[in-house]
Amino acid sequence: MHPLGIEGAWVYTPQVHADDRGSFTEAFRGAEFAAGLGYRFELAQSNCSVSRRGVIRGIHYADVPPGQSKFVTCVAGEGLDVIVDIRAGSPTFGKWEAVKLDAASHRAVFLAEGLGHAFMALADDTTLLYLCSTPYAPGREHGIDPLDPALGIAWPLDEASGVPLLSPKDAAAPALEDALQAGQLPSYDDCVAYQQELRATRG
Repeated sequence: MHPLGIEGAWVYTPQVHADDRGSFTEAFRGAEFAAGLGYRFELAQSNCSVSRRGVIRGIHYADVPPGQSKFVTCVAGEGLDVIVDIRAGSPTFGKWEAVKLDAASHRAVFLAEGLGHAFMALADDTTLLYLCSTPYAPGREHGIDPLDPALGIAWPLDEASGVPLLSPKDAAAPALEDALQAGQLPSYDDCVAYQQELRATRG
């Protein structure tokens, strides 16, 4: 596990054991995550999404507490995974980090509660597996416009036929500043306090 430039965001690159039969990878190691995070990651729900080339999903986030931390890996195809710091009051508020995920490297990202998550498929039938710390709760789930010019996420549109494909819900999501002014974003202080609570109870 290696931390990214946003507190609570990590990248995990497993060792791929390959031979003439195929390959084997330890895609998730709980002890390594506990050592890096300071608490155990508890799995509550597993999701799988399949996307055609050019699809953008996100930016999604959940209210904190309890929020929803995610471990995301690509099991088919390839895409650009983006983590956005949307925590009001964070030292890196509005910053984003991008990590390329693909089925060959089995690289994965982990994002703690309160961070925003988005993904763009760079190949047809790109398949992502999400391990989530809490179940999906529609009333606590929200979104930010992934094309918000103030965020300036460098989506590789030319590599994905130019025009991104968004769900109606994602296309109608507010800009980051609008969500901030409306009081819809997680508080950085609340996120830090919640993760301290996790360290105290699951450490």
